[in-house]
Parts: sequence; structure tokens; C-alpha cells
Amino acid sequence: MDWDDMRIFLAVARADSLSAAGRRLGIDASTVGRRVLRLETALAVKLFQKTPQGYSLAPEGERLLPHAETIEAAMTGASEALSGPGGISGQVRIGAPDGCANYLLPQVCARLCAAHPGLEVQIVALPRVFNLSRREADMAIAVSRPTAGKAVIQRLTDYNLHLAAHEDYLSGHPPIRTRADLKGLRMIGYISDMIFDRELDYLAETGVERAALTSNSVSVQMQAIRAGAGVGIVHDFAIPFCPGVRRILTDEVSLTRSFWLIRHADDRSSQRMNRLAEALAQGLKAEVARLQGLVPVETEMSPAGRT
Repeated sequence: MDWDDMRIFLAVARADSLSAAGRRLGIDASTVGRRVLRLETALAVKLFQKTPQGYSLAPEGERLLPHAETIEAAMTGASEALSGPGGISGQVRIGAPDGCANYLLPQVCARLCAAHPGLEVQIVALPRVFNLSRREADMAIAVSRPTAGKAVIQRLTDYNLHLAAHEDYLSGHPPIRTRADLKGLRMIGYISDMIFDRELDYLAETGVERAALTSNSVSVQMQAIRAGAGVGIVHDFAIPFCPGVRRILTDEVSLTRSFWLIRHADDRSSQRMNRLAEALAQGLKAEVARLQGLVPVETEMSPAGRT
């Protein structure tokens, strides 16, 4: 039995399609299909069932899956043993909410790759919870601690959020000194029925009942604020990337959230993944502190835009 064929079997089992598995492996879908057929022929069993939704595991495939994952873990362990204790190498896919993926992970992962030349990092930014059991990612960053399922969970760092708007928008309105002054302003926030985690329901904590401009992406919300479209809750660590955006009502509205790192339970014994998780945690904590330290102290702005 060829390990490379087994690797392709795992990719299809996790992706539910030949094309998605091929993209993950860096080969075309037709090659994936031929390799699956070759494995099925060698084993004399049908491993997958073709459905309108894609490829699902047949009963024989379900029985093979845990053995294939055991082989995968053994191959990873062998690679780690040969690579030595110092460096981190190989490919890793990190899933993260788009705010973290846009404003934090590029810098953190750039430093990781510089320190570990053999490391290849893929950043997947999606405004939803990642399904690690389907191997959508090797590790995922979440905004709340999971309460179910088997996983290795690690608290990464806390971060702050505040109400903010662009100077151009603020200069066209009376000074905002209390929450009551928010009435009549255009608010920016999440599409209410697309909030995938309760920790993201920021506006509920401000007393604002509805937002006039909404998106399922925190990065889109930030760009709308940068464009002078209104007022919204923003991550402090994103403000240095958006000149002219400044915090308001910091004494009245101040939120703190946490990032959590979630890994496959099977990776608990992997020294490579443990080292990578620790490096990622240290890097994210330092980057959040660095960026939040760049945010200027607020001063009151007059309607004409003068402080």
C-alpha cells in the first residue's frame, strides 16, 4: 500500500471532493481521481460514494480512515524525529477570523517563516468557525473557547475594542461625549443573522439597536469606517492600519475579547505542532501589544474638526 495514495485518500475524505482535495495537495482533480481509483483497485474495495454533494466515505472507507490517520501521525512523527529539535518545517494551514487574519497573522507569520526557512504557512481567512475534524485547517484561531468536541485548546491573548470613526465623519457632527450622542449617527456593524459567535455581537453592548451599514466581515466594516461611512466597534490593533480613524467614548464603551488556538487532539504529542503553537502564541501576543501601543490617546474634536 502506497503512503502517497493514502495521503490522497485522506485529502478526499476531509474535503468531500476531488477538486478541493487537489487544491490542498497541489495536484489536479483528475490525478486525484486516478489515485483514488488505484487505491480502491489495490484494496479491492469501494472507498467512496459519489453523491450530488461530492464524495462521501463508503463503509469500507470509514473503516480505513482511522488506520490512515494513524499512518499519517506516524509519518509526521518520523519527519519530526529526523528534522531535529530546533527548527519548524513543513506546511501548516492556519484558519482565523478575518480581523486576525488581516491585521495580525501576516506580520506574525512573516517572522515565523524568517526564523524557520523550512516552514510553509497558509492563512485561511473566513468569517465563520472552522471545522478541524474535516481538516479545513491544521490549527484554528477562534474568538471563544470551544465547549464541545475533542481538541487541544490554548488561550493566545486578550485584545481591546472601542467605538471609532474617521475624523472626516466626526468633523461633520456634534461632539460625541456620551452614548446618547450616538443617536442619529450612522452605525456600522455585523449582519445580525450572520454573527457566527456570540462574542462578535459588539453593538449589543453599546445600547445601539440597529446598524445602517453591515457586513459579515470585520475588515469590510473597518474599511467602511475608514471611508467616513459612520461609527462602529473596531479592534484597537487594526487602528494603526487606518489613518484618520480615532476612538471615541473610550471611558464608556470598552470591550475585551480573547483569541483561542484550537488544534486537533491527535496533535497533542506532536513536538512540531507544540513548538509552532507556542511560537504563534508568543508572536500574536507581542503583535497585539505592539499595535495597541500605537493607538493615540483620544482628544475631543470640535464640529469643525479642530482639537
